[in-house]
Amino acid sequence: MFRLGLTPPHPCDYLPGELSRSLVVIDEEALDPHAYEFLLAQGFRRSGTHAYRPWCDRCRQCIPARIPVAAFRPNRSQRRILGKNRDLSAEWHSATELSDEQWQLYHRYLQARHGEGDMARAGRAASNDFLFSHWAETELLELRLEGELVAVAVTDVQPRSLSALYTFFAPEQAGRSLGSFAIIEQVEAARAAGRSWLYLGYWIAPCRKMSYKANFLPLEVRRPEREIRAEQWQRLADRQAREAFLAELESDSFHWSREYSVQK
Repeated sequence: MFRLGLTPPHPCDYLPGELSRSLVVIDEEALDPHAYEFLLAQGFRRSGTHAYRPWCDRCRQCIPARIPVAAFRPNRSQRRILGKNRDLSAEWHSATELSDEQWQLYHRYLQARHGEGDMARAGRAASNDFLFSHWAETELLELRLEGELVAVAVTDVQPRSLSALYTFFAPEQAGRSLGSFAIIEQVEAARAAGRSWLYLGYWIAPCRKMSYKANFLPLEVRRPEREIRAEQWQRLADRQAREAFLAELESDSFHWSREYSVQK
């Protein structure tokens, strides 16, 4: 059993006017890729060395999501994205920090996307602390255009899965949909390695910058319940299933229980 803590309420980063709380794993010394895989399957995610999951009093819009890679096939829109990016080369590298070239791209991306936020003001050391962890096995997918680095997808490697942690790209290349292209590349890497899932973090339907994850079908989502141990993964095979799930989510008004534990 992992010991968990519950953060005090704080303003939500994704839904204006909402308050957010998170469950956090206290026993960080017990974490490694095997333990993290178990936590991913319970709806957790990492930020730096910290494993957490949203656990809000009245809101349950942060839905853990993963792609079953064996079943995934790109839809028409995603095939167009593949076509737009045929001129890119892709390489994977193990890493424990950003290189000078990667850091420069990361900094440019944050200035363009989050110019007024705390992330854009973070220095190189703090950024590495966010992207990497001593207990995680992390690989970077580099995408290059004629040798120039245009995107990096930070990816955690577990025995049975990959986890897409963060993707950043050249702001002037936004028209290429490099975030979605990186997900397709991560799916293919997971499939080639015989892994079962690509974890996407949280699908937040009311938040435009987090809602795109629902475009990858089939998608498995973790149905919210009052207790973690009661939750189950549900496969959304198509858009109709996705919309039905959202309707059910909106219609159910129970509050979270604060009784929580994670058995391992």
